[in-house]
Amino acid sequence: MAKIDAFFKLMHDQGASDLHLISGQQPALRIHGDIERVKYKVLNNDDLRSMLYEITHEDKIKTFEETGDIDFGYEITGLARYRANFFMQKNGIGAVFREIPSKISTVEDLGLPTVISKLATLPRGLVVVTGPTGSGKSTTLAAIIDEANRKRKDHIITIEDPIEFVHESQSCIVNHREVGLHTKTFSSALRGALREDPDVILVGEMRDLETISLAIEAASTGHLVFGTLHTTSAAKTVDRIIEVFPASEQAQIRSTLADGIRAVVAQVLFKRIDKAGRCCAPEILIATPAVRNLIREAKTHQLPSSMQTGKKYGMQLLDDAIMKLFNKGWIGAEEAYAKANDKTAFRPLLKNPPTDFTEA
Repeated sequence: MAKIDAFFKLMHDQGASDLHLISGQQPALRIHGDIERVKYKVLNNDDLRSMLYEITHEDKIKTFEETGDIDFGYEITGLARYRANFFMQKNGIGAVFREIPSKISTVEDLGLPTVISKLATLPRGLVVVTGPTGSGKSTTLAAIIDEANRKRKDHIITIEDPIEFVHESQSCIVNHREVGLHTKTFSSALRGALREDPDVILVGEMRDLETISLAIEAASTGHLVFGTLHTTSAAKTVDRIIEVFPASEQAQIRSTLADGIRAVVAQVLFKRIDKAGRCCAPEILIATPAVRNLIREAKTHQLPSSMQTGKKYGMQLLDDAIMKLFNKGWIGAEEAYAKANDKTAFRPLLKNPPTDFTEA
C-alpha cells in the first residue's frame, strides 16, 4: 500500500471530489464544492515528491521533470480511480487528484432530463457536452455511454487523457484508449478509430483543430461521436467549433456541422441546500431542422430563441434549468443568481440584491 493511499481513503470517506497536495501547505479536500483543510502537517517539498513518485510510472516522472506538468490515472482496487495532475509551483511540487467513482451513475441517478439518455440511442452524429472544469461533463458522458453499453449491440471506443470511468463490456464491446499510454494524441487515436469498426466514439477533449475536424468527419460518415469542450452555453459551443477553423473554411464547416450535429449539453453544477451533495443544471440544444438552418446561415445568436420554443423536443435554456432547481428547493437564491446568464429574472429572489458592476 502506497503512503498516499491513506489520503485517498480519507477523501473517499469524506465524499470529496478532489484532493489537493501542495508543497508548503496543508492537504485540502474539495467537499460539495468547498475547499476544506485537512488536519495534517504542512507538506514538505521533498517528502511530498517522494510520496507522489511512489505511485508514478518512470516515464511519467521523466516527462514531469522535463515539462513541469503531467496527467495520468491511478486506481485503488475496490475503492476508486483517480485522475492525477502534477505541476510545479513557487514552493515546489503540487498535485490535484479527482476521484472517479467505480460505480457509474445513470441519467436518472443524476437527476438529468430523460432526453439526455435518448442521446445514447442516436444512430450517428455529434453530441457535445460542455461546461467549465469540474462541472460534471465526464459524469454525464459516462451515464450516456453506460446507457449505450446496456442497450446497443455495437463497438464503443473511448479516447481520454487519462482514462476516467471504466465501462465493462455488456451488450457492446468497449475499448478504452489513453492518450500518452496507448496512443500519442487525440487526433491520431481518432484517425485510427475510423479503421477499427467503431459505432460510438467518445473523444475526452476536442482540444485542437485536427481533433475537432476529425470528430466532425466521423460524425458525418455514420458514427455517433461524443466530445467535450470548455464553453458556457450551447450557442457559444457552436461558435467555438466553427471559429477554430481558418476563416476561408468556416462557411464549409458551418454546413458540415449543421448536417452532423445532434445535440449540445452545457451544464453547471450547484451545491445543494436541502441535503449534502451537488446537482446539475443543463442547457440542452437539440438539432432540429430550424436549429440546423440557423447554424448553416451563421445566425447562432438566434439559437436561444429556438431553444425557448423547442421545449417539446427536450430543449431548455440554462436559466430555466436553474429556476427549476430553485423552485424545487435544491439550490439557494444567491448561487442561482451568481451562475445565471440573465440575472434580472433572479434579482427579485434575493433579500439584498447586490450592485453588479457588470451591469454598469
